[in-house]
Amino acid sequence: MSTYNHWFIRARLKTRQLLLLVALAEEGNIHRAAQVLSMTQPAASKLLKDLEDVLEVSLFDRLPRGMRPTWYGETMIRHARMALANLNQAHDEIGALKRGHYGQVGIGAITSPGLSLLPAAVAQVKQEHPSLRISLDIETSPVLLERLEQGKLDIVVGRLYEEHDKENLRYESLTEELVCAMTRPGHPLSSMSGLTLRDVVSASWIVPPAGSVLRHRFDLMFQQDGLAPPLHTVETSALLFITRMLQQSDMIAVVAEDVARYYAAHGIVTVLPLAMPCHMDAFGIITRSDRLLSPAAKVMMKALKQTSLVQYGRRLEVGD
Repeated sequence: MSTYNHWFIRARLKTRQLLLLVALAEEGNIHRAAQVLSMTQPAASKLLKDLEDVLEVSLFDRLPRGMRPTWYGETMIRHARMALANLNQAHDEIGALKRGHYGQVGIGAITSPGLSLLPAAVAQVKQEHPSLRISLDIETSPVLLERLEQGKLDIVVGRLYEEHDKENLRYESLTEELVCAMTRPGHPLSSMSGLTLRDVVSASWIVPPAGSVLRHRFDLMFQQDGLAPPLHTVETSALLFITRMLQQSDMIAVVAEDVARYYAAHGIVTVLPLAMPCHMDAFGIITRSDRLLSPAAKVMMKALKQTSLVQYGRRLEVGD
């Protein structure tokens, strides 16, 4: 399709129509939506009707006490949010360039690559482009993917599960995430040889919250060995609490191996000599296939791929 033959050009789609869609979704009432946008209600009604006429669908159900998006409306609202987020990002990038900055990039990661991959990649970017602004989120994959969809992040280093909507996502696998058990230095079990799950099943554990993938696989690991999962547990994924709790007790924590090795290198914990086959699925680099990366995001992507080769021995196409 020609660049100049899109439906929204023929329809003369207005930015105020996109703003109106979002305002209607948030306010649920055309009168309040019009007030938020500093326009009259008749003007707002005409903008909405013009858009519905072009699309030949009803975007909102008119109810006695408000308006509710139809399925068509939900689709347009989602894309309106993304379009407005992209326009805001363009404005921010132009402003940064005018101030002599190279631009900005938002990146999110789960904890393990947040420790093992991102510091080196961010350091490389800042060395080459000191003025490039980087914002970093460390969160779970579902939270990060939601922020990626909302346009709040450019790149995610995380996992895609079956329940995730993979449409418009590009995924490049990096490595599996190994899991281990860690304790305080000097823990009675740390010097034991031939340690097995039977030796630790009655211990007190710090485990991920119920319902998480790692918790399920942790429990299953014991069951497959003919054992009931540990009963004495504290459920949390908060690493600051975990490390502090380990220092003050003989508890054992199950965490990603990269995380445990990091804390062990600083003398905070000890990694138990215990085989933990409940490893996690592979994680990788996730971006939106329906959006172009900004120049700053491309710089960050290049650094991530170069760093991943050193960290994981995984070669990815740097030019992507």
